[in-house]
Amino acid sequence: MRIMSRWVGLGAVISAVLSLTAVSVGEARGLKATVVLTQAAIPKNLSERALLGFAKGHQTKRLQETTGEPLADRKWTANMVIQFNAPPGDLEFSVLFYDVHDGPRRFVEDMSTYVNDRTQKTYLQRVNLPRKRFKPNREMELVVVVRREEVGRLKFAVLGEEERRSGQVSFSDEER
Repeated sequence: MRIMSRWVGLGAVISAVLSLTAVSVGEARGLKATVVLTQAAIPKNLSERALLGFAKGHQTKRLQETTGEPLADRKWTANMVIQFNAPPGDLEFSVLFYDVHDGPRRFVEDMSTYVNDRTQKTYLQRVNLPRKRFKPNREMELVVVVRREEVGRLKFAVLGEEERRSGQVSFSDEER
């Protein structure tokens, strides 16, 4: 009986150590991402440190839509800078866009980014949000996902002109 209780006790200790080891391995990875959006034109040939400084100095949480096109063809353009605390260690990460204006997340679009250098920690990417998928004057959230795990997020707004309707209806003789 005494030997059996020792084996049970040893089994409990081993399972406790294994569960702590599994948690600490997952926590040790601890990949986090900082995301910055800017609509300013980024100068060429910046170092990584200068790019991060410029992006943080010119960051915006409210994207203004383009105005040179007809209303239906307008979009929101920005530069997205993502800085990981360690290299993501994968060949791909995703940026998911959600509409959070009415409360819970509503998925809008997915943007996959393929990595050609696994040791790189900072990424610059052009973002185009078309009016066909995104609606003006809404609160949005973008989420950075690596290996199906959220590692960073940013809330922002898309501002733009609402489509106007006159409220008047006219009928021609042909429609009567």
